[in-house]
Amino acid sequence: MNPNPLSEPYYLLHFLTFFSYLITRTSATSLLSPHLIHRLVYREIQAVLAFALLAAFKIVRDETWEAFISNMLFFAKIFLVAISLIMDYHLALWYMVVFSVIYLVTQPPAFEKLGMSSRLTPLQLETLLTEGNTSRFWLVEFRALCSSACIHASRCFPELSVTYSNKNLSFGIVDLGLFPNAAEKFGISLSGGMNQLPTYILFENATEVTRFPEWDYEAKASHPPLTKRVLSRHFELDRHLLEYVNGK
Repeated sequence: MNPNPLSEPYYLLHFLTFFSYLITRTSATSLLSPHLIHRLVYREIQAVLAFALLAAFKIVRDETWEAFISNMLFFAKIFLVAISLIMDYHLALWYMVVFSVIYLVTQPPAFEKLGMSSRLTPLQLETLLTEGNTSRFWLVEFRALCSSACIHASRCFPELSVTYSNKNLSFGIVDLGLFPNAAEKFGISLSGGMNQLPTYILFENATEVTRFPEWDYEAKASHPPLTKRVLSRHFELDRHLLEYVNGK
């Protein structure tokens, strides 16, 4: 992540919105009745404690900082709107409008490091697969950074590449946001937006071995959340690494 997250418009606007509550709360104290102030303080304490419990739970469950921060911002918005309703429903509506505007005009930044993966164009990927003079296996992430799911998962693939990249297995990233016409060639549909992204495909000598999510994932009631553990298990990355080590 950016070492100074407040330099990102997405985080800066959220910070200013949350900070505005402190100003509004202080200004409104003299206008509220003692009973309402007591009720407001009680709810604020409850919200802080609930937020702390959720943060402790999510920091253990979420694999990436991007996913953790996104979840905590979501919870913070809910608590802020709920508390604002106690003061005045107009204030709650105002915060709902502000958060909607932030959602429409900004997006959270993606993880920028590549690890041991390579950023590829579709033509470069096709060349690497067909010439066959590089790795036997290529694990490729197809993503678009206009998709929130891709942003949340942007750290997983580079970190996996650091652990599992070797002479037999290489990692590549293709941004279908820049090359949308290439999606159909790899069996990825963008007709419903970016719902199929990110998609991960393992190639062996230019032949697709498996992918995640699988072809029929939309027909399933649910599919596993995207984590490093899920990707590692699905593509058997530990087995590929052991085969490389034992084959030396």
